[in-house]
Amino acid sequence: MQRKFLRRIKKRTNYKERTALLKSRQLRFVIRPSLNNIHIQIVKFDKNGDETVVEGISKNLKKVGWKGHCGNVSASYLTGLMVGHKAVKLGVKEAILDIGLKRSTKQNVLYAACKGAIDAGLNIPVGENILPSNERISGKHIEDYAKNLKMNDTRYKRQFSAYLKNGLDPEKISEHFEHIKKTLIQMR
Repeated sequence: MQRKFLRRIKKRTNYKERTALLKSRQLRFVIRPSLNNIHIQIVKFDKNGDETVVEGISKNLKKVGWKGHCGNVSASYLTGLMVGHKAVKLGVKEAILDIGLKRSTKQNVLYAACKGAIDAGLNIPVGENILPSNERISGKHIEDYAKNLKMNDTRYKRQFSAYLKNGLDPEKISEHFEHIKKTLIQMR
C-alpha cells in the first residue's frame, strides 16, 4: 500500500484539485487568508516549481495609509485591487481562482480579494452572486455595528480599540476605505 503524501496527511494540499488547476496551464490567482493578513499571489506553473508573477499582502496597505484591520473584507478587496493593478501593468489579462483548502462561502474575504482584482481589470471567471456587495466591501456593516455598540461605551472601546488607537473612527470606515481606494487607483 502506498503512503499518502505528507501535505495531504496534514491537510495542506488537495492534490486532486491542484492537479486540475495545473492541467489548465493558466495563471492562478492564489488567495491565502490568515486572521490578520491576506496574502495574494498570481502564480505560473513550471515543471521545476511554481513561479510567482505578482504578489501582495494586506499589511502593505499600511504604507498607503490604511488604518483598519488587515484581515477584514475591506482590506482583502484593497489587496486584490493592488495585486490586480500590478498584474495588469505586467500584461496579465486573466487568471483562475485558487482558494486552496479554504471553505467557499458567499461574500467572504476570498471573494472580496477576487472582486478587487476584477475591478483592477483582471479577468477571473467567478459568479457574480458569490461576490460581496459594495456596501460590505466598503465596511458599511462595521459602521452599523459601531453605531449600535456606541451606546455601551466600555464594549465599544474594547471592540474598536485598535481602530481608535490608529486614529480611525469606526463609524467612518467607509469614507476611509474610499480614500485608500482612490489612492491605490492613482498609484497605478
